[in-house]
Amino acid sequence: MGIAGDVGSVYFGPNHPMKPHRLCMTHHLVLSYELHQKMEIYRPHKAYPVELAQFHSADYVDFLHRITPDTQHLFSNDLAKYNLGEDCPVFENLFEFCQIYAGGTLDAARRLNNQLCDIAINWAGGLHHAKKCEASGFCYINDLVLGILELLKHHARVLYIDIDVHHGDGVEEAFYFTDRVMTVSFHKFGDMFFPGTGDVKEIGEREGKFYAINVPLKDGIDDVSFSRLFKSVISKVVETYVPGAIVLQCGADSLAGDRLGCFNLSIDGHAECVRFVKKFNLPLLVTGGGGYTKENVARCWAVETGVLLDTELPNEIPENEYIKYFAPDYSLRIPSGHIENLNSKSYLGTIKMQVFENLRSIQHAPSVQMQEVPPDFYIPDFDEDEHNPDERMDQHTQDKHIQRDDEYYEGDHDNDHNMEDV
Repeated sequence: MGIAGDVGSVYFGPNHPMKPHRLCMTHHLVLSYELHQKMEIYRPHKAYPVELAQFHSADYVDFLHRITPDTQHLFSNDLAKYNLGEDCPVFENLFEFCQIYAGGTLDAARRLNNQLCDIAINWAGGLHHAKKCEASGFCYINDLVLGILELLKHHARVLYIDIDVHHGDGVEEAFYFTDRVMTVSFHKFGDMFFPGTGDVKEIGEREGKFYAINVPLKDGIDDVSFSRLFKSVISKVVETYVPGAIVLQCGADSLAGDRLGCFNLSIDGHAECVRFVKKFNLPLLVTGGGGYTKENVARCWAVETGVLLDTELPNEIPENEYIKYFAPDYSLRIPSGHIENLNSKSYLGTIKMQVFENLRSIQHAPSVQMQEVPPDFYIPDFDEDEHNPDERMDQHTQDKHIQRDDEYYEGDHDNDHNMEDV
């Protein structure tokens, strides 16, 4: 199942590395390879402020709702308080952008909970840096935390895995004190690299002690060493923790040649992680994340959509609206990079040993007394000015929003210039 929504048209600003346009490119690659014919594609609901406030503070959500580029000069104190500014600018339709990508992850989690699918993808989601009361690292609303909270209504234990080049700090922080969620992040650490957290020694506290796992890496890690480490750590994690569901954040800034990244991973190396996690056959929620060389982001997420659908994609990119971005060779695969690999065998061996040591401190999966499962979120009454009757819909009506195949016909008269993004 894929989630599609109008998130590719927002603009963070002229010199900002985050380009949501990469989502349009991903969507059209998925269409050109005809992957949409092998899955159901849904338009997500726009998450309501009260849904966003399941994790974020109500005052922060309200601020995001109110602020616009035209009024931001009136709110300089609040902008500083909520960390909006250069990294996290205020732009046109900011709140709607957050509502759509968060709504996609929430819908994905609910469909998994209701056993309507076994894998759900939201490439627009994965904004892992956002905190309870502030924006951070291009992230405003932490859709991953919201999705995990939703999965916890039906699962005693949820495993979160993050392969973005940056530490998944917002998700780790949200669940740092609980054993209901294990967070596992593979990321660049050191040299003041953002966000500066994610040392192997950060392991969780109180009930959450040993349930946060960090795999700090140095510049230049390659496919072979990343894949080997990922597989051994994740195998041991799943065997020890026995999760009921997995959330996989597939930030593509860990690819070679990323504008902000410093790893040497090829698309096949990155996708190998997705292939490996899929093999556990657990309910799986897959999101995007970082990724700042946009044509490679689109290539990567298209390949990974194929992996999740057990479909090998031909290397020659088919004709599509964004074909010019893939010049000169119009090929899907990118080679691994040439940055010197500073991760020695002994360094990686030491990290792995420390992680395994911490996992041994968990004798077996924690026993969680599952209470009666709370009902899926119901939409409460809103103030008149927030109330849009078109958006008040039950599950049945939402299901009618499945995209029909004939919306994707090819030809000169195709009307998909406002196409939703996977």
